This record gives sequence, C-alpha cells and structure tokens, in this order.
Amino acid sequence: MQHWKLYEIETPDGARSPVVLHSQNGESRVVLIALEPGQELRDHQVTEAALVLVVSGEARIETAGGDAVRAVAGDLFRFDPSERHAVSSEGGVRILLTLAPWPGVGHYRGDERAGVTAS
Repeated sequence: MQHWKLYEIETPDGARSPVVLHSQNGESRVVLIALEPGQELRDHQVTEAALVLVVSGEARIETAGGDAVRAVAGDLFRFDPSERHAVSSEGGVRILLTLAPWPGVGHYRGDERAGVTAS
C-alpha cells in the first residue's frame, strides 16, 4: 500500500513544481499540481486519457469547444486522449492529475509502446 497526504505535500512554486506521486510504465502516472492565485495551465492536450480531481480550492476548467465549468473540491473531470483543455484559478487550487495508460502512444516515451523505436 502507498499513501499520500495531499494537503501536506509541498509545491513551493505552484504550477512550476508539480509532484509526481506515482509513475509506472504501462499503467498510470499521478501528479499533484498546485496553481497559485492567478496561475493557469493554458490550453493543452496530452496523449493519455486524463482524470483531473480538484483536491482543494476552486478552478475554472475549459474545453477547446468553449465549455467552461466552475470546479470545487471533490469535482472530477475526464478528458479523452488529445482533448484540449485549460485550467485556471483566481484564488488557488490543488488538483490531482491521473494519466492512463502511461505513457500514451505518441508521448515522448509512448512510441516504444506502439512498436516504434526512436532514432
């Protein structure tokens, strides 16, 4: 068993210091990200399916299609692989990001899973 106290883990530089809690090839990667007031994760996508759980605080979650949701602690979101989205916070937020499978095909290390070797 592994156990983490998400409120006690330090992220001194906000979005610039995400903490990888778990990472296993072929399984998943779990990352704790803290956005300080006013910080954001601008419009982006990942090659894996992404689950975003709001641990504390409040965020605005937006999709490329223009949908936006006010997210609070306990809200869980799922994004398909390559689905564009953005996360911002006026007052600060802690989110738990799970990427699966890790790494996804096409990710910087995911090419090996697709049977392609880097040259």
